[in-house]
Amino acid sequence: MKYFLPIFFLALLLIVWEYLIIIYNIPEYILPGPLGIYNSLIENSYSLFSALFITLEVTVIALMLSAISGVTIAILLSQSKFIEHTILPYAVFIQVTPIVTIAPFIIIWVSDIFYVLVILAWVSSVFPIISNTLLGLKSINNNLSDLFVIYNSSKFQRLRLLSFPSALPYFLGGLRISGGLALIGTVVAEMVAGTGGEKSGLASRLLESTYRLDLSTALACFLLLSITGYLLFSFLSVLSHILLYKWHESALNDKY
Repeated sequence: MKYFLPIFFLALLLIVWEYLIIIYNIPEYILPGPLGIYNSLIENSYSLFSALFITLEVTVIALMLSAISGVTIAILLSQSKFIEHTILPYAVFIQVTPIVTIAPFIIIWVSDIFYVLVILAWVSSVFPIISNTLLGLKSINNNLSDLFVIYNSSKFQRLRLLSFPSALPYFLGGLRISGGLALIGTVVAEMVAGTGGEKSGLASRLLESTYRLDLSTALACFLLLSITGYLLFSFLSVLSHILLYKWHESALNDKY
């Protein structure tokens, strides 16, 4: 039932949607039906999937950079309250600042549009990893911490054997959030930067289609972006399960 009900609801929704389009004779430039969207997706499959690859490439690179830099910054902040109180407010400032207000400056300072997209997607996705990983590094069991002190462990040993395992579930939770934010940041960056031509991403193709009132292609772009976001989140969820299911309470009862 967990799989049947969503599929059944989707099929019913598509049938009603197509039926209403036919009954009320709604023009395609106002609202295309599911069949029109499907036909547009098939006809423009090469260009749309090529654009999707570019968007996905930027998203993955930005997410990897967010993971590396976010963990590094979190480790740095966890070492000292002085460092945390000095740097963390600026990380929050970057997170709450709308990306559309940052984009014009990045476009001026960086000549390559690909790097512009990566930077803007990174800005959108790095903060959840910083905050979640920092929380995990600070959520160490006191008894285990005292045990490491008794055994006179080095700072590196405490970090590797105690802090990292404690922070891993928090980091993975932040990574799942950042995956969606990286995709959103990439889409917004493509729209703001106004990319075009063969190297344009899927968001640019969506804008071009709406300008031409080709809503079938625009909705096909929207559909591909939605499916990509869902698959990205699912992949990160499965990765989290693989890394945690043998030992952490949050994943012991999960089934995939």
